[in-house]
Amino acid sequence: MTLTSSSQPARKRVATPEPPASREGIYSQAAAYLRWQPVVDRLLAAILLVPAIPVIALLLALVKLSSRGPALFRQVRVGRHGRTFLMYKIRTMRQDAEAATGPVWTAVNDPRVTCVGRLLRALHLDELPQLFNVLKGEMALVGPRPERPEFTQMLAREIPGYLGRLAARPGITGLAQINLPPDTDLDSVRRKLVLDLQYVERAGLLLDLRIMGCTLLRMFGIPGERAAPWCGVRRRVNLVHAPSHNGAKNGKPVVAAGANGHARAG
Repeated sequence: MTLTSSSQPARKRVATPEPPASREGIYSQAAAYLRWQPVVDRLLAAILLVPAIPVIALLLALVKLSSRGPALFRQVRVGRHGRTFLMYKIRTMRQDAEAATGPVWTAVNDPRVTCVGRLLRALHLDELPQLFNVLKGEMALVGPRPERPEFTQMLAREIPGYLGRLAARPGITGLAQINLPPDTDLDSVRRKLVLDLQYVERAGLLLDLRIMGCTLLRMFGIPGERAAPWCGVRRRVNLVHAPSHNGAKNGKPVVAAGANGHARAG
């Protein structure tokens, strides 16, 4: 879910995460990994920033020269355990992208995206400044994508179990991002939640390395539907609407994680 307005960080906790339903042994191993994950991530982020800083500087200059407004985009997002932080990103939309509409999801072929921004999004280069968030311990290299506080509260009301994704630090990339397209409605959020909760339940170094490998392949132009199976991180998510009282399938979808590496909602 990509949104475009920015504001000053409010250092507070906006929600309390719900533990995902999982087998105790598996979840305890994942929880242990998530506790020491920042140590590895900070080291990797420091190494990656050495070649990334000149690239970030060049991209910021390109954005500044091609459109009005600040090149570095900053926005308050919700992190682990509901704590807010200021996330960094290279601006890919017009400066006044939400002036008339307020916060909205990004649409396919969104006219608010600049020409340079379209290229940066296609190559996922707009996310590079988030390496500084990882270095500060606010984000991870891999994890559920961070959401805005006002949207987190709304989605928590609409989707049971949504706050369970806050058990992990938000990531630059994630299991949901490499398997599913950007959010456009509540059902798309439900699909991603299935994979976010699966990551929280099964997080580990090997899974992180596979997701990072898949992300790297995508940055080189290899489609996700090819890269994900190569890296062993392909997941399929289907929403099954619960029957209503009259027997028709028009009830709300209930999110649940499937077994054997697959995911579903039913």
